[in-house]
Amino acid sequence: MKSLLLSRFLLLLPWVLIVIIVLDTDSSRAPLPARAPRGGGGSGGSRPAARVPAPRRAEAALPTIYAITPTYSRPAQKAELTRLANTLRQVSRLHWILVEDAAARSELVSRFLAGAGLPATHLHVPTPRRYKRPGLPRATEQRNAGLAWLRQRHQHLPPPQPGVLFFADDDNTYSLELFQEMRTTRKVSVWPVGLVGGRRYERPVVENGKVVGWYTGWRADRPFAIDMAGFAVSLQVILSHPKAVFKRRGSQPGMQESDFLKQITTVEELEPKANNCTKVLVWHTRTEKVNLANEPKYHLDTVNIEV
Repeated sequence: MKSLLLSRFLLLLPWVLIVIIVLDTDSSRAPLPARAPRGGGGSGGSRPAARVPAPRRAEAALPTIYAITPTYSRPAQKAELTRLANTLRQVSRLHWILVEDAAARSELVSRFLAGAGLPATHLHVPTPRRYKRPGLPRATEQRNAGLAWLRQRHQHLPPPQPGVLFFADDDNTYSLELFQEMRTTRKVSVWPVGLVGGRRYERPVVENGKVVGWYTGWRADRPFAIDMAGFAVSLQVILSHPKAVFKRRGSQPGMQESDFLKQITTVEELEPKANNCTKVLVWHTRTEKVNLANEPKYHLDTVNIEV
């Protein structure tokens, strides 16, 4: 009888030990009691103020970059705006001013901006027909419309209003480093531009931190022998020179930059960027003319696709 009881006891012993181990493990995993909030001690206690992360505070202190982009209807318009938006979307504190050469806002650009994912203003102004002849300056009315919007937006705001203005044509290619360079502009900053003027690049010539001339392949006698993509202007300068605009009367192709900059600065005041104007951070990469030789005169597809 004793041997029978002993055998049954030894048979049950492992199972009893397993149950004890499981119960002990579950008790060790029990959640800790919730801590009372600091400074309150109960449900009515006040919570500590949420702290703004340091990167957000630093970003909010950055001067806003205003990029004015003239655009017009053409087969490659959406493709070029998409490429530009993909760059601008990565730039902190940037506001895109997109100005159509049109009597009204187009549905294509409106839909595009709605999904672009960045702060933007959509303007439109048509170029008078008499100014659309070959050989005349382009995008004058559109750039001036962007300047007018900027001045109107800021005229009632108290100073200081840190900001930088940049003319970002939609057929160029921009390095993100360029926006870091221009953000510290005090008055007017300048840098090289690649693939322009019949050369691999054009640039301001710098000696001892000052612009003393121009490396250019076209009309080196220009007061400011620079491309539209080669400079930025402080917002304070734009606001303090309310009459500074791009001129139609008397202006020639390639002279718009000089005609505008003469109204707000001098060569001696220019601020060289991009390692004393020795680095190319923007390229005048015009899109190849689209070949639509096989496009039917009338729409033949069963669906209408926006390109």
